[in-house]
Amino acid sequence: MRKRRNLWIIVLIVIVGLFALSAFRGYNGMVTKSEKVGEQWSNVENSYQRRADLIPNLVNTVKGYADFEQTTLTQVIEARSKATSVQINPENLNAESMKQFQDAQAGIGGALSRLMVVVEQYPNLKANQNFLDLQSQLEGTENRINTERRKFNEIARDYNTFIRVFPRNLWAGLFNFDKKPYFEAAEGTEKAPEVKF
Repeated sequence: MRKRRNLWIIVLIVIVGLFALSAFRGYNGMVTKSEKVGEQWSNVENSYQRRADLIPNLVNTVKGYADFEQTTLTQVIEARSKATSVQINPENLNAESMKQFQDAQAGIGGALSRLMVVVEQYPNLKANQNFLDLQSQLEGTENRINTERRKFNEIARDYNTFIRVFPRNLWAGLFNFDKKPYFEAAEGTEKAPEVKF
């Protein structure tokens, strides 16, 4: 009878030990992956910040042409101001904050696109070496942004998959590890533009 009781105690200790080990490994794995998401989010923000830092130089170069449309420049400056005011802490990265961030960044993208369309009407500006250098840096920065966003989505997907697998999904709920949002394509980009000649 005593041997049987000792056996149950050993079985109980083993079960509790496995339970604790699962919690320990699951929690540490979630922390590690969450930190990678935060690190990659910083890379995304740095790329967007680089674009925002180029805008004042671009605007000042364009301002040198007196007859340039002031409204377009004002829109670019306002969009930059709005975009740089939206900050997201990696711990509070959720779908709502991601949408705010993407909307603000889309505002800059739209304003810059309008600026480049207007620039086409000014051949002297298009030939200005400083403007050409800034335009080239801006294009390179846009490529960096796309690369960092793609990497962010990959790391977020890895994290989200990790926290949703049993039994880690139990620990994720217990320790408040929430799913991270992804960058998504802007509305309307799924349709190819219609070109008419």
